[in-house]
Amino acid sequence: MYKSFFGLKDSPFEVNPNPKYLFLTKQIEEALAGLMYGIETRKGFITLTGEVGTGKTTLVNRLLDWLRHRRTRTAFLFNSRINSLQLFDFILAEFEIPCEIRDKSQQLLKLNKWLLDRYRAGEKAVLIVDEAQNLSHPVLEEIRLLTNLETSSEKLLQIILCGQPELEEKLKLPQLRQLRQRITLRCKTSPLTKEQTADYIAERLRIAGATSAPIFSPKAIETIHMYSLGIPRVVNLLCEHALVNAFTENQHTIDPKIVEDIAQEFQLGEVELTPTPDNHGIEGDVYDSGVFLQNLGEVLRGFGLGPSSSKAIDPRRK
Repeated sequence: MYKSFFGLKDSPFEVNPNPKYLFLTKQIEEALAGLMYGIETRKGFITLTGEVGTGKTTLVNRLLDWLRHRRTRTAFLFNSRINSLQLFDFILAEFEIPCEIRDKSQQLLKLNKWLLDRYRAGEKAVLIVDEAQNLSHPVLEEIRLLTNLETSSEKLLQIILCGQPELEEKLKLPQLRQLRQRITLRCKTSPLTKEQTADYIAERLRIAGATSAPIFSPKAIETIHMYSLGIPRVVNLLCEHALVNAFTENQHTIDPKIVEDIAQEFQLGEVELTPTPDNHGIEGDVYDSGVFLQNLGEVLRGFGLGPSSSKAIDPRRK
């Protein structure tokens, strides 16, 4: 609708986790490099954690693109509210391992044989579990036991647990200490700084084909950062609606008022300002992340993008 108006070839702020729009901050580069290294060297267990909307799924998409060219089989579990038996059903289905028997021990034998075959063929197998903070303790224990599938020197299955910071807290529980001790690499995503938010918006516009004068004024970008807390998903939502509103108003440059109107409509301005002592490079005028994120789920649902809908996204099937 607005693409020709702004001289764009694509919609730059689609909320789908398209890997071509992955914005490589230093921390994202480090996380991606850590994931690649962990898989290549068969480290076994890796975690990827970050606040909701900070780009974990987009990062996983980029990783999956890389794995497709490296003789690697992947299984992506996006439904983390499963029991132990369902876990094995999902894994076998994702790896396309035929098994008519629903006995867990037989399923495990099938999986082990398949992994050994892949190992002898020089292939790797990677299991990625999204929203892993929702996994029950019994299921986490079953996942831990999967790391016992190994040769005398290497793990047969590489496992990435991807989730929100609650995953890190869950892994600190005494009953999960064996799992915690097996994690060899911990990768993280984080919100964007004010400068990174400006670069993020400019880069997505560039990829989408923008060549003319700046579409967002500097003050509008500052306003976007303030209301989004630098969370890429919220930046996308504000920018997408700003482009639509500016188009309907025949306005070629987006000013702060357009952004403020959208933020008010979705109640982003009602969050209490409480700067945090450790802001990881985010300036002190942004919202306290804990307070902000308590309301973020409701805000995203207002856009039709609440947590329940995001769980249904399989990054490989875009």
